[in-house]
Amino acid sequence: MKALVERIQAEAVYLDGGIVKVDGFINHQIDPMLTMAMGQEFAQHFCGAGITKIVTAEVSGIAPSLATAQALGVPLVYARKHRPLTMPDGFYMTEAPSHTKGGTVQLMISPEYLHARDRVLLIDDFLATGCTIEALVRIVAQSGATLCGIGCVIEKAYEHGRERLTHLGVPIVSLARIDIQDGSMRVS
Repeated sequence: MKALVERIQAEAVYLDGGIVKVDGFINHQIDPMLTMAMGQEFAQHFCGAGITKIVTAEVSGIAPSLATAQALGVPLVYARKHRPLTMPDGFYMTEAPSHTKGGTVQLMISPEYLHARDRVLLIDDFLATGCTIEALVRIVAQSGATLCGIGCVIEKAYEHGRERLTHLGVPIVSLARIDIQDGSMRVS
């Protein structure tokens, strides 16, 4: 996606430890026009897949997921990191390591909002190691829903998450790819 690639080239900062800072337009401050365009791009890739739900993890995946859900005309369900009092027993839960927060986070979705009849598209802000997406895949499997695809705003090619997920046999779409070579960031 040309507009996203240009924005990354202009504003992203590569930090030590594999972290890419895109806080100015994705992770802290959100550019609504760019976000809506990302949703349209994902919708074009997955419009024929019969998607009935978009699933993501809170927090940074919500904005691109909402834009995609709006473009496809389907609900968005996000995995919570803390169980609210309103979540019924029998919720779907798994754990995932958090690269940016350090440690492990729990992800949970209420059985009220994800069913075996659903056809799910996972959307996230980054595809890095693939661990968060694998955790979301486990939740989809717990519900009995069908995983139809994975969409990531930015793929960190140097962390090889795509290779970790290919066994799922679903399309994996990244709107931009970042690679690190000799300490410099290359975006495509």
